[in-house]
Amino acid sequence: MPGLKETDNWYTVYTMNQPTQTRIFDAARDLFDHEGAQGVSMRRIAAKVGITPMAIYKHYPDKDALLNALMLDGFATLEARVAAITSTEPLAWAQAMGEAFLDFALQEPRRYEAAFLLKASAARKYPGDFEAGRSPVISRFMARVEEARAQGLIGDVPTIDITINFTALIQGLVDMYRAGRFTGEEEFRAAYRRALDHCIRSFIKEEKT
Repeated sequence: MPGLKETDNWYTVYTMNQPTQTRIFDAARDLFDHEGAQGVSMRRIAAKVGITPMAIYKHYPDKDALLNALMLDGFATLEARVAAITSTEPLAWAQAMGEAFLDFALQEPRRYEAAFLLKASAARKYPGDFEAGRSPVISRFMARVEEARAQGLIGDVPTIDITINFTALIQGLVDMYRAGRFTGEEEFRAAYRRALDHCIRSFIKEEKT
């Protein structure tokens, strides 16, 4: 490759021909993936990209803007998984969404951290951002809840309340696992699926006798 030296590493090879903003983001993501948020600094990003720290500010006004970009990248990864769900029955879709979230958290832990654990200023907040449809994943979930309600499958519980309960459960369980509160992944997955099933069943409309 023209301009490539024998001493250049894989990161240099990958980013040589990328636009500067893309290279800056890729450097930030690479640092985050290896060291977490504490490893992301303007100085270290600049060194990886081969520019001055001040040059970064032409593309990202501050570190918070970079953290927001990392967060949105994490959400985009989850959104792609959720968009791939093929279930058409609303409650089955909710079950599949819980499974997609579980796989996302366990298979791509750094993307999970970026999406849900970074203290980013652009993080979406309950209830306004979700009721306004600013989260593709939550919007899909809420639409399925409305479908279930229209089909008479669930009781008269506000959609936003169901959404909060469901998402708080699955994220809370994942965070418990990450904190070492389960003996292993197999036990965690089993407990997660039982809790997910109980949660969905709790919203099903009881038949009057």
